Amino acid sequence: MKVKVDPDECIECGACIATCPAVFDWDDNGKAHAIVDEVPPEEEDAAHEAVEGCPTDAISEE
Repeated sequence: MKVKVDPDECIECGACIATCPAVFDWDDNGKAHAIVDEVPPEEEDAAHEAVEGCPTDAISEE
């Protein structure tokens, strides 16, 4: 599983980082981004929860 954050849609709420800090963090512009190329299997449930919880649908699963 891979995830990607669209920086144009990110409103910097931090919900994804709070939900799945092993996969998401802030970039240099204050936007969330994925910090892993591939989501570790043990983090897939939390990553999926972060995708579903994003208020602007800025995160996509690939």
